[in-house]
Amino acid sequence: MFKSLWSKFLLLLISVVAIGLSATFLLRELMVKDFREYLEGEREDKAYWVTAALESSYATYTGWRKESVIDNIVWAMMLGIEMKLYDAEGKLVMDTDRAIETLSPFAKKRVLALSERRTWEDSGPLTPYDLFLAGNQIGHIEVKFPSPRKEEVFVGRSNWFLLISLLALGGAAVFLSIVFSRKMTKPIKALTSAAAAIEEGDFGSRVGASGDDELGNLSDAFNRMAQKLEVQEALRKKLTSNIAHELRTPLSAVRGELEAMMDGLISADKEALQSLYTEIGRLKSILEGIEDLSQAEASSLTVRKVELKLHTFLTDIAERFAKAFMDKGVTLELFCDDDTTASSDPDKLSQIIINLLSNALKATERGGRVWIRVIKDKAEVRLEVGDTGAGIRESDLPFIFERFYRVSKGGLGLGLTIVKELAEAQGGRIDFKSTYGEGSVFTLRLPL
Repeated sequence: MFKSLWSKFLLLLISVVAIGLSATFLLRELMVKDFREYLEGEREDKAYWVTAALESSYATYTGWRKESVIDNIVWAMMLGIEMKLYDAEGKLVMDTDRAIETLSPFAKKRVLALSERRTWEDSGPLTPYDLFLAGNQIGHIEVKFPSPRKEEVFVGRSNWFLLISLLALGGAAVFLSIVFSRKMTKPIKALTSAAAAIEEGDFGSRVGASGDDELGNLSDAFNRMAQKLEVQEALRKKLTSNIAHELRTPLSAVRGELEAMMDGLISADKEALQSLYTEIGRLKSILEGIEDLSQAEASSLTVRKVELKLHTFLTDIAERFAKAFMDKGVTLELFCDDDTTASSDPDKLSQIIINLLSNALKATERGGRVWIRVIKDKAEVRLEVGDTGAGIRESDLPFIFERFYRVSKGGLGLGLTIVKELAEAQGGRIDFKSTYGEGSVFTLRLPL
């Protein structure tokens, strides 16, 4: 019955409402109990006042004087006490009914109005109190404490208030529980539907994100994930097409030349074999690119950091690229202090710098400039590879680290993806700045 999240939320909210209403019942019972205990204490005090007054009257008149007894009984009645007075032998001396009858009609009317008196039979149980004088019992009284109308009004109103609270507030709480439980689960249902759509291959599915709460943040995160999946799917399809195209060209060339050799149209001389070798090299470079990405993604398992002297390390790499830069007419500069060091895996760091230098060389025309700059502070070492080349279009900036995404023709679009994987494997990160038509700067940040 309660398998859906909505029903569980509703059950939870209704349980909270039920607990709140139960607390109201408990509070009401405690209030009424305290109120009645307070009244009971007052009644006991009044009863002792009456016994003290009767004992004092007996001592004053050395017996039960009728006028004094009537005054005390009427006074007791106005305090809310009905009573019967007995002497030491148990003979009835006076009671409330007889005392009232002795009053004048006007006084009787006033006393009855003030006391809210009911009939003796409806007044409640009898409670005896003994009367003493100098240690000797001089009689006793039997008193009743009729429930005052004010107490009944208070209890009645509290019952009505509780009933109204139960119906109005409880009903409103249940209604709001239904509304809010539906509102809370609606985004989750939308996320479920969108996730199911993505599972079926609809990577364009999105959810409406609303609010800055956890559900809103979850919706934003889901949409970003879906967008990345959509991009990855598009790149995957593009990769399939690119690889097919890249592989088809050399394979077709190799096959055509081999068929021509088999048919005797081309002689199997050194020049023909060199052409086959070149095409096979193109195939090998494609496969190596894919293999490099796989190794980069698993590189966090094989990091071997050592302390490197960056000036010597980078100079060796720059010298390896010197001829390529010279042939294209691009200047390569290195800015690094002789004593600057960094903790890094030399093979992975070398691959990062080589990839960045290769990209910078491709993007920079003759007469341009490429530089490597090392900056060290208290927290990290920053290795910049910058150029004055073509730069990157603004529309391409969010995707340059995505695998198989190519900014320009040529290659598989794996170089920067490999750079990012290798940087993160060493606990670092790669940042970049680029202005289209002016150049780019890629910064590798390595923690000390």
